[in-house]
Amino acid sequence: MMTVNCAAVAETLLETELFGHVRGSFTGAYRDRPGVLELANRGTVFLDEVGEMSLRMQGVLLRFLETGEIQRVGSDRALTRVDVRVIAATNRVLLDSVAAKTFREDLYYRLNVIQLSVPPLRDRMEDLPLLLDHFLESFARQHARPCPVLSEDARAALLRHPWPGNVRELKNLAERLVVQQSSPEINATDLRLEPRSGPPVNVTPVVERKTVVEEMWDAMTRERQSFWSVVYSPFMSRDLTRSDLRALVRMGLEHTSGNYKILVELFNMRPDDYKRFLSFLRKYHCHIPFQQFRCVPIAAAKKGPATDPPRDLAVGE
Repeated sequence: MMTVNCAAVAETLLETELFGHVRGSFTGAYRDRPGVLELANRGTVFLDEVGEMSLRMQGVLLRFLETGEIQRVGSDRALTRVDVRVIAATNRVLLDSVAAKTFREDLYYRLNVIQLSVPPLRDRMEDLPLLLDHFLESFARQHARPCPVLSEDARAALLRHPWPGNVRELKNLAERLVVQQSSPEINATDLRLEPRSGPPVNVTPVVERKTVVEEMWDAMTRERQSFWSVVYSPFMSRDLTRSDLRALVRMGLEHTSGNYKILVELFNMRPDDYKRFLSFLRKYHCHIPFQQFRCVPIAAAKKGPATDPPRDLAVGE
């Protein structure tokens, strides 16, 4: 297994790092040099911070993923084919980068075979005790020191901390407690946590979390993200089911009283996306009849039309 940090290597050197170069291809290239992908044949390459790649390098990487061919920098032909497993990681939301045209959509779907999303520590506080005990035992063995014992108030203080530095902050804290411990038991005052920059975290972890549908609904209605990036892309990559899509459409129609044109606006699409949106729903059998969401007030029904009846929009047609 070989690792490449795409953010730490300059764009002009990243292609050489991945694919290698031939002698004389640039100043200082005194000999042929194989790249990481060639050296990792029959193995694995981990591309860290793949979201930092330039559009040109994304195109070069996409071609390799499709063909498996290695062409060194300065060479006029493909050298060989290699069999490499590629694992990529990023701290960016790549769907947002795709929508912003800073990350290639075809490369995103080429990489997105098995997706693992690791939430920050503050969103999975139930993992903190296990991680803390692991780090304490590991550093105690490394430094040949006794493993510290944390009091209840110390553990409660750790659960209230928002952990802006994520797991790295917890790991550094554990090493400091092992190296600098002055008593067998660690109290809350011994932790010396940095001042909290965010709202306090509840000691009791929240078990109930929003569903995928609720998160997507909030992303579109509160964060004003587009339906095409929030819903369409995950659905086409099979990360979203038809039931989820129908549930989102139903929630939208309940808010718009069955009006699909207003729903297009609610989901932050352009008005000329109306037909495309309806065609997409019908193609995947997720179109819901709008009539069931129309409500006529009882008082208005008893009085009858006063002057001209209100003009209804042709929706869902």
